[in-house]
Amino acid sequence: MTKYSFLDDYSEGAHPNILKALSDTNMVQQTAYGDDAYSQEARDLLRQHMGESNPDIWFVASGTLANILAISSALRSHEAVVAAASGHIVVRETGAIEATGHKIINVPPIHGKLTPKSITAALDANAHFPHMAKPRLVYISNATEVGTVYTKSELVALSKLCKARGLLLLLDGARLGAALSADKNDLTLEDIADLTDIFWMGGTKVGALFGEAIVIPNPKLREEFNFHIKQRDALLAKGRILGLQFRELFRDGLYFDLARHSNDMARRLSDGITKAGYSFVPETETNQLFPILPDDLIDHLKGHFDFYVWEPFDASSSVTRLVTSWATDEERVDEFVSEVQKFTS
Repeated sequence: MTKYSFLDDYSEGAHPNILKALSDTNMVQQTAYGDDAYSQEARDLLRQHMGESNPDIWFVASGTLANILAISSALRSHEAVVAAASGHIVVRETGAIEATGHKIINVPPIHGKLTPKSITAALDANAHFPHMAKPRLVYISNATEVGTVYTKSELVALSKLCKARGLLLLLDGARLGAALSADKNDLTLEDIADLTDIFWMGGTKVGALFGEAIVIPNPKLREEFNFHIKQRDALLAKGRILGLQFRELFRDGLYFDLARHSNDMARRLSDGITKAGYSFVPETETNQLFPILPDDLIDHLKGHFDFYVWEPFDASSSVTRLVTSWATDEERVDEFVSEVQKFTS
């Protein structure tokens, strides 16, 4: 039998509503390059969640591309990015940001997050101008690389510091749906639009075939952004495919429903593993779980499931990573928990 995967939240294809919409509109002619009616409907639906900020919204194919566009368009050649050392642009994007000519200043994270104190320390350590790259943009992700979420008070504090120090604030929202649907979350999309200069929302990890939405609240960053989109090969002729998917995700709240399901399945996994006597690093907040398991149990589970062994914990156990998705099967979650409990008892 094929092993069930907890490797990521994009092993499945797309939600049936999206596939149906793509099929139903397949032969309807639309204007190219994102100027189609579906993309405009999607932008209007997204803006309804963002109060009076009325941001520009651009749809692109991938998260790495969204980060490249957001950062490279905002910075001059001598300017640098401040990011958590665990951040996606640091450890999972093959030097894509550095390839655009911008230094990343790594900051030790606290459970995946940056704080005003840690950012200030990085600014102070990188201030020998003009001999050092000038920190200009702070990069955070919500949820973080370890599944934790920023509270409103934390994001307000970061935003205030950035404004006081003349920094731009970018939020990577590859898993923003999971973050906004988390039990401890107290942020809204309107808050994020008010507190950041630019952010993006992932569709790939929330039921879309592919696609992310770049949102630009800061008017200065909107200027000629379409040139950057084109220059970075992100302007799809059939941009309708991206816009249509976000229209379906936001038309009736499907985006949040699917994100909640992924979190619910993560909580179910977490509760079962905890009851078996195992702990997590850090505690589970969204749809990424990092249980510490004995290596012999890991070997046993690998016979039935796919998941990552993240890093060694001690001589006989390791930190693992399990990820649930919008389509995770509850029965397979229960099977995983049952295997853990049977092996442990």
